[in-house]
Amino acid sequence: MTAHTPSQATPTGAHLSPDPALSSDPTSATTGELITRLSSQISELVRGELALAKAELAQKGKRAGIGAGLAGTAGVLALYGVGALITTVIAALALVLPVWAAALIVAVVIFIVAGVLGLLGKNQIQRATPPVPENTVESVKRDVATVTERIKR
Repeated sequence: MTAHTPSQATPTGAHLSPDPALSSDPTSATTGELITRLSSQISELVRGELALAKAELAQKGKRAGIGAGLAGTAGVLALYGVGALITTVIAALALVLPVWAAALIVAVVIFIVAGVLGLLGKNQIQRATPPVPENTVESVKRDVATVTERIKR
């Protein structure tokens, strides 16, 4: 977190009217005046930090959106590249086999690879479910039980 002066924490064009109690010398201020000043400064600091966080998240969100668009475009182009490679394999096999046989062999190989990857993915998904942090849930339950036990004593 960065420190802000009160002028940085206020929105553009909005100026706080100076309160005579807040503008006095801190060494001669009463405790009430100091608490009022502290409360005001903390509020301004929090507002400023929230504005800074909002601006930072907006900027990062824009960058993430642009990055996701570029990554999506790269994925589509890679898919076209894979299609071109598959066509090349079919054309190469067509030099020694009829075209229909070359295409059939390539299609069967692709389906076998897809089936194996699908089964591996299914196994990974089953290992990940349920999507509940079970260890954390148990730890929280133990913590709650400990606290309720201590309260009853």
